[in-house]
Amino acid sequence: MENRIRCAWCEKDDMYRDYHDNEWGNPVYDDDKLFEFLVLETFQAGLSWYTILKKRANFQNAFDQFDYKKIAQYDDKKVEALMQDAGIIRNGLKIKGTIANAVAFMKVQEEFGSFSKYIWGFTDGKPIENNVKKMSDVPATTKLSDEISKDLKKRGFKFVGSTVVYAHMQATGMVNDHVEDCWRRK
Repeated sequence: MENRIRCAWCEKDDMYRDYHDNEWGNPVYDDDKLFEFLVLETFQAGLSWYTILKKRANFQNAFDQFDYKKIAQYDDKKVEALMQDAGIIRNGLKIKGTIANAVAFMKVQEEFGSFSKYIWGFTDGKPIENNVKKMSDVPATTKLSDEISKDLKKRGFKFVGSTVVYAHMQATGMVNDHVEDCWRRK
């Protein structure tokens, strides 16, 4: 297993390799998991994904296992408790944005039947296969991530700029950006 060729970005340590090998780019159709990645990606804005990944278990505990129904009910007291939690990124705007996103997420579920149906509708329900020779070929945004970002914002989502949306698309397998010689490419 250690002789496998991987995307260069994940070679920092075993945690990063494990994330790459077992999660990144795998198509996710489960609403709970899609929301988890949305929370993590919004907190990642302006930081490294590695930083967020190291704190993932802390985020999970702090945000009630990413239960959007509970998060939508958070009050000022809970926001203040989260602001005191050194295990997560203590950014009040992002914490409040997560609450707003939980509310918006459930509204999308009501309208479309599931968030998955909504988000995957932008790609006709299947991953976009990109031809990535090297990581420098991977864009930070695309016209599609611009479109999704604009639509999410219109629906009340926060911290969902095009870069965050594209990272979410990569993490949840809406796009396949594994480099061509990576063992996970296929």
